[in-house]
Amino acid sequence: MKAPANRRVFIAGYGTATPLGKTFAETWPRAVRGEAGLRRLTRCHTPSRASIVGEIPGWDPSEPDFVTPRDAANWNAAYVHLTMAVCREALAHAGIELDAGLAARTACLVGSALNGSDALRTAVENYARRGPLKVSPYLLPNLCANLPAGKAGMLLGFTGPIFSPQGACASGNHAIAIGARMIRDGDCDVVLAGGVETCLIPEIIQGFANMLATFKADPGDRAFEEPGQASRPFSVDRRGFVLSEGAGVVVLAADEVVAAHGLFPKAEVAGVGWTSDAWHFTLPNPDTVVRAMRQAIDDAELSPEDIAVVNAHGTSTRKGDLTEVQCLRTVFGPHLPNVAVSANKSQMGHSLGAAAAIEAALGIEAMRRGLVLPTINHIPDPEMADVDVVPHEARRQQYEFFLSNAFGFGGTNCCIVFRRV
Repeated sequence: MKAPANRRVFIAGYGTATPLGKTFAETWPRAVRGEAGLRRLTRCHTPSRASIVGEIPGWDPSEPDFVTPRDAANWNAAYVHLTMAVCREALAHAGIELDAGLAARTACLVGSALNGSDALRTAVENYARRGPLKVSPYLLPNLCANLPAGKAGMLLGFTGPIFSPQGACASGNHAIAIGARMIRDGDCDVVLAGGVETCLIPEIIQGFANMLATFKADPGDRAFEEPGQASRPFSVDRRGFVLSEGAGVVVLAADEVVAAHGLFPKAEVAGVGWTSDAWHFTLPNPDTVVRAMRQAIDDAELSPEDIAVVNAHGTSTRKGDLTEVQCLRTVFGPHLPNVAVSANKSQMGHSLGAAAAIEAALGIEAMRRGLVLPTINHIPDPEMADVDVVPHEARRQQYEFFLSNAFGFGGTNCCIVFRRV
C-alpha cells in the first residue's frame, strides 16, 4: 500500500434534518434561541407512556422534488429519501459542484442504528394480513444500510466508496472519523459523512420504553403538559432520553480541494479517539470512555487545558449523564470548571445514529460564530455542581477547539476534536 498522504481534513459544509427544522437553516436559529423540538407522537399510534418524541417538523419522505410516486411506494424506508435530501443540502452548503474528476473521488458514509425498520414493519403487516406475495421486492434493498448512501450517489453523481458505519448512537462520529482518515491517507478527496434515523414506529418506541431507557410522560411531571421539557440532560430530575428522528451530514474535504475549488472551510477535524467497552451492552465503561476522550485530544496534539467546550453525549439518563461527568472529571481534572459542557439533546432528543453528526454540525457552527449552545430544561444536580452545563441560554464565547462525545449501545465510543479555522 502507498504511504499515507497526511493531508489536513476540513469541514466544508453540512446539512441536517432535526426536530427543530427539516434543514440546517431552519434548525440553527431555533437552537440558538434555546427552543425545544419535542412533542407528542404523530407519526403513528402507540399507547406507550413514552409518547413524547422528536419529529422532524414538516418532513414527508414523498415530498422532495426527486421523489416520484413510484419511488415513494417502493422506497418506503424513510431514511432513504431523508439521506438523499440532507446529502444534497450539505453539498450545496459546501458550495461543491461535482465534476467527473471530483465525483470519482467523493465518498459517502452514512451510519444508522436501526436502518429501515419502518419498511420491515410494513412488510410484516402485509405478510400477516395479505399473504406472502404482498411482501415488497424492495424490502431487502430498503433494509441494506448502505442503500441510503447509494441512492444519494445516484442523485448527486458521486462514485467513490459508499458504506454505513454501524456504531449505534456513535455512528455519526464513526462516519466522520473514518471519512477523515480516508481523506488524510489519500483514498478520496471529499466525504459526505454522517448518520440518519427514522425510528418512530410503535415497536421501537415500546422496546426502548421496556428497557427503561426513555422518558415517560407521567402526570405531575413538568413535561406532561409541556413536552419540550422532557429531555433534560444533567438535570436533577432527568428520567431517560427522548427518542427522535433526524439526519446529519458533514462534508469533509482535503486541504488542496478546499484551495482548488475556493471552498470556505468551517472547521478542521483535529483529532479522533475511539474505543469499545468490553463491559455491558448498555452501561458505559468509564475506563474506555476516558480513553476515547484522551485519544482524541492526544491525536489533535493538544492537552486537556486546550479544550474550552465539550459537546456532551448527554442523553438525559440517570446513570449515563453521571458517568459522562465522572469521565470528564478524570480527563480534565481541575480544569473542568473552566470547560463549557453543552448537550444538544436537551433541545432535540436522541436521534440515535444521527445524533453525533447533527451535534457536530451544530457545534461547528456555534464555534464559528463564537457561541456555545445551551443545555435547556436544566435544574441543578448537586452531584454535578462542578460542571458548567451552559444552562438555558446560548453563551457568547470565543474558542479554538471543542470535543464532541458519542457513545452507543454495545459499548462503542467515538470522540472527535474540531478546530476553528
